[in-house]
Amino acid sequence: MSENITRSRFSLWMQAVRPFAYSASIVPVLVGTALAYFVQEQFNYIYFIAAMLGGVLLHSGTNLVSEYFDLKSGADTIDSFGSSRILVEGLMKPKEVLRGGIVAFGAAFLIGIFLVYELGWVIVALGLVGILGGYFYTADPFGYKYVALGEPLVFTLMGPLMVFGAFYVQTQQFSWTPIWVSIPVGILVAGILNANNLRDIPFDTRAKFKTIPSLLGWKSSRRNYRLLVASAYVTLIGLVVTQVTPPWTLIAMISLIPSLKLHKIASAARPETPSDIATLDISTAQLHMLFGLLLSAGFVLASIF
Repeated sequence: MSENITRSRFSLWMQAVRPFAYSASIVPVLVGTALAYFVQEQFNYIYFIAAMLGGVLLHSGTNLVSEYFDLKSGADTIDSFGSSRILVEGLMKPKEVLRGGIVAFGAAFLIGIFLVYELGWVIVALGLVGILGGYFYTADPFGYKYVALGEPLVFTLMGPLMVFGAFYVQTQQFSWTPIWVSIPVGILVAGILNANNLRDIPFDTRAKFKTIPSLLGWKSSRRNYRLLVASAYVTLIGLVVTQVTPPWTLIAMISLIPSLKLHKIASAARPETPSDIATLDISTAQLHMLFGLLLSAGFVLASIF
């Protein structure tokens, strides 16, 4: 009996949306909300839930649309490591996955309408940038992912945009602080994609796509990944030294310990066996989640003490 008959539809959709990467959308909302609590010591749980759900839906829509266009463009094949493999293994139909992505974006839009009604038109700009940026990440006619703009785009969308958005829905204030605080968060999100693209250098090169790792080459890209991860911690220290964030946020430095393992894995990876780093993106997402949880806890502790 085939897998697509024995498995439930729910499990197939869960595979397609790749929830292991949800840290990229959960962490910015947590950090922005925790920063807002530190600033004003107030918390609106309805706005928090709306922002969190909206962020996860945007992320899900981006993943599903990317699944469709990565297959269509030839980026994902049966022998590549990218994607959820839901399409390359024939477990779902491409149009079905694309429709799922559009539905996810539509649901995020509805949440945006609620927030616009409650908080005003600033949310319109944030929401439109999020939806358009997520859809055209791989979709025609832009496909930012395929022209070496993937890392800058996810840094912007899941760093400054989402952290500021979560901060704004709680405070209704314009401030540069959430932008500065978002930098290490965005760096590690970019690190997740960079790990994916590092592993996929041979497959992206074969498909004639340009990513930052494929342009830099294997050796330089491994160094670039390690510098990217390390820079998140350097940035955090800089934020504390300049008093942008309170000293309690240095608790996020605890995550430096597991990050060293990722440095070691990237250093030992060989170009002829990309399977050596097949799960480096997942491990980087886990590091991002740990960093974000600790950073958020730092703001809360600073508010309490």
